[in-house]
Amino acid sequence: MPRWTQDDLPWTDFTPSRLSPGLLKLVKAAALTEYNAARYSQYLRNVFASDHGFCLLIADWQVEEEQHGAVLGRYAELADPGYDFARTFRQFSDGYVIPVEVSRSVRGSCSGELLARCIVETGTSSFYSVLADSCDEPVLKEICRRIAGDEYRHYRLFLDGLRRYQALDRLSLLARLKVAVLRVRESDDDELAFAYHCANEPETPYELRRCNRAYGALAYGLYRFHHTEKAVAMVFKAIGLAPQGRLSRWASFWAWRQMSKRAAAVG
Repeated sequence: MPRWTQDDLPWTDFTPSRLSPGLLKLVKAAALTEYNAARYSQYLRNVFASDHGFCLLIADWQVEEEQHGAVLGRYAELADPGYDFARTFRQFSDGYVIPVEVSRSVRGSCSGELLARCIVETGTSSFYSVLADSCDEPVLKEICRRIAGDEYRHYRLFLDGLRRYQALDRLSLLARLKVAVLRVRESDDDELAFAYHCANEPETPYELRRCNRAYGALAYGLYRFHHTEKAVAMVFKAIGLAPQGRLSRWASFWAWRQMSKRAAAVG
């Protein structure tokens, strides 16, 4: 069960003058992807169907993810009274569909699947940490602080599972690197771009490249080097590489440069 609820948040402290339009756009998009957790949960429970204990943990993960989406959606409606979260989510979930009726991971193994989930949770935990650090609006700051903590715990959940399954699958370092690189590249797929479109410009024809650039310019512009460095360390730990060291430091600088380029792009 969630460690906190909507009732724990200081809703009456909402200060609209301290919220930037760019942050609100990111919040609206994030609400949709978080609230879509049921589909990912179904997929994971199919992949790990023989692991009853882990499936119970996945069910708890789903509840927390959906709470994130509901809280962010409520905040978006508070900040923009004309915004309809339920209607927007229907548009998003109808237009972005992932195959869930599977019995085997698309990553080729259970270890590969859990490594990919670690990459995802690295991205979300760093994203909400960045939002919390960048935001002056007290309610959103508290929401993001709490969600970032949840996402880091989710990273630990999947990392623990990865270590357990890695003892069975014994993926080589090269195989683990391949999974990680492919999953990082997938951050440019339709999910975030389409969520940004549905949340912020639903009347405009959807265009993947344009929406990706618009989202990236807003999100990556908020990152600072220490955020990138921590994210790279988490990815290295999941792969099985030293999270602190020369290679990790080099990768952090490279990732920071790539984010800076994305932030400089125009939508």
